[in-house]
Amino acid sequence: MIRYEVADRIGTITIDRPEKRNAMTYAMLAEFIETVREAGADDTAHVVIVTGSGGSFCAGTDLSDLATIPGPSRGVRGEAEQADVWWPIVQCPKPVIAAIDGAAVGMGAEFTSQCDVRIASTRARFAWNFAHRGLVPDTGAGTWLLPRLIGLPAALRLLYSGEFLSADEALALGYVAQVVEPEALPDAARAAAERFLKGSPLSHRLIKQLAYEGLQRDVLAHMKHHVEALQQCFRSEDHKEGVAAFLEKREARFTGR
Repeated sequence: MIRYEVADRIGTITIDRPEKRNAMTYAMLAEFIETVREAGADDTAHVVIVTGSGGSFCAGTDLSDLATIPGPSRGVRGEAEQADVWWPIVQCPKPVIAAIDGAAVGMGAEFTSQCDVRIASTRARFAWNFAHRGLVPDTGAGTWLLPRLIGLPAALRLLYSGEFLSADEALALGYVAQVVEPEALPDAARAAAERFLKGSPLSHRLIKQLAYEGLQRDVLAHMKHHVEALQQCFRSEDHKEGVAAFLEKREARFTGR
């Protein structure tokens, strides 16, 4: 199952099937996608954490469930244009932090690539083992986002070999921002989220959109969208509040408008 809860403007999505190391069935995947959409639309959550239960992040697709689906239909859950189906976390208009404990394998590794920031425990391990199953990375993140995150040679080494990447190796590659002991992981993720809470939700939404869409635009096209976003910011309540908070020497109270 997928759990979602909000506390102090931080939403937490938990993949909760510890007896199977949080491996995803098709039903769970549909629930996960819908829960990410829910968190994205939830005005009470300004930052989102994605994590797993029971000492694992997500062991990928449940192959016993996969075997019940006809071969040509497996994994094809939408048209290429349906970005919120393939990359729900990227499409979430809020900062998303992955708190990774234990295995993040296959689809689980793909989900970590879709997150904006990754914090790992010392026992976290990542593997894009699709070539071992005669597949390519199932969400497309491994072949598009991963090379942009850690560089093409490192990404191809991981994709070709399917080998595990340790937490320390992921830190050295810049794939994760921090490695902590397992018991410290929830607090480390919340501390990162709390730092983001100091920013404007409107700014976060526009920054995320500009950053990801900018990966596929030329500079001129990017700057056109940048100017539009900047104009939107100048007209916003959040900008007025940010300036007022600075002048009045207080914490800003942003509304996302």
